[in-house]
Amino acid sequence: MSKNTDEPRTPFGGMELTDQDVHEAMKAIPGYLDITPGDFKELYRHAYRHAVERLSRSLTARDIMTMDVICVKRETPLHEVAGIMGSRGISGVPVVDSGGTVVGVISETNFLVRMGAIGPKNFMSVVATCLKAKGGITLPIQAQTAEDIMSSPAITVTEQATYREITRLFIEKAINRAPVVDQEGHLVGIVSRADILEATQRTICRIPPQQG
Repeated sequence: MSKNTDEPRTPFGGMELTDQDVHEAMKAIPGYLDITPGDFKELYRHAYRHAVERLSRSLTARDIMTMDVICVKRETPLHEVAGIMGSRGISGVPVVDSGGTVVGVISETNFLVRMGAIGPKNFMSVVATCLKAKGGITLPIQAQTAEDIMSSPAITVTEQATYREITRLFIEKAINRAPVVDQEGHLVGIVSRADILEATQRTICRIPPQQG
C-alpha cells in the first residue's frame, strides 16, 4: 500500500521522539507541568505538523532563494564552465542568453554524459573510462560551448512558487536546484536543496538567519 507523501514527517531525518527525550524536555521547563509524557508527545506531533503546514503555505521561492547566482552564457566555452563550477564548488549552473533569460541548465551529469561515462553517471565512472581510453576522453567536447551540452528547456520556478511546490518539483524531476525567474523568464535567483533545508531548520527550529 502506498504512503501519503504529503504526510509530515518527524524532524531530523524521521527520528522519533523517545520517552527519554520527553522526560528531559519536561525537566528543563521550570515549574510543574500537569501533563503526561504521552500528552507531551501528542502535542509535539501536532505542533510540528502545524509548523510544516505553515512553512509549506507561507514560504515562497523569493523567501529562500539565493540571489547571487553564478550563471554562464550560451557561448561560454565548456572549459570555462567547468572551471567556474570547480572554483565555486557548485554542481550546476543556469545558462542565460544575452538578455538574461534562462535557456538551460548545466550540471555535472551533462559533462559526464558527454564525456562517455558508462553505467552510473558519477566521477568514478569517468575515472574508469579515462583509465581504459586510448585517447583523451575530453576531446569530443573540448571545442564545445555551454549551449551544446545544457539541458533545455530549463526546469525553473517563479518567485511566487511555494515551498511545497518546489520540494515536490525536486522530487518529481529528481533535480537538486532550480533557477528562479520573473514573469519575463529572466534569472533572479536560484533555489537548491540546501536552501530548502536551511529554510526548514530556520522555521521549525527557529534558527535566525546568519548575518553577512
